[in-house]
Amino acid sequence: MLQINILYVGNIKDKFFAQAVAEYEKRLSGLCKIKNIELKEEKPPENPTDAEIALVIKKEGDRLIENLPKKGYKIALCVEGTQISSEELAKKIETVAVSGDSEITFIIGGAFGMDERVKKASNYRLSISKMTFTHRMMRVILAEQIYRALNILSGGHYHK
Repeated sequence: MLQINILYVGNIKDKFFAQAVAEYEKRLSGLCKIKNIELKEEKPPENPTDAEIALVIKKEGDRLIENLPKKGYKIALCVEGTQISSEELAKKIETVAVSGDSEITFIIGGAFGMDERVKKASNYRLSISKMTFTHRMMRVILAEQIYRALNILSGGHYHK
């Protein structure tokens, strides 16, 4: 069975986001194994300078790199990544799985973005949208899109 990991910085503080993620994970449980890997978020000083923001990104990047699975296919979610449709995401997951990778890790950076080293350690850069979302909201959007993609692949009726 396909192993999907979601590696991310920061926890979900809002109950409604946590409930939405839990619902999609419940739905995904019949389609794949899903594992969340939550990493500590760096707290910058109030009104951080560019240098302080860069340090936050570096420290969070260190944690992400340290926790990247050694095997499998890695997808970094970043604004400069490739925008694809839900059907194309399904095809991407299928192609990766058929090529022999039974583990896919999606990576979500922190509030200030993702360290370039993490992007370089990834096999693919994915952009969900040109719009900016909170990294907490991105967990909900990503869980829904993974569910939609796997539903497409299984011939389900969720995707219209």
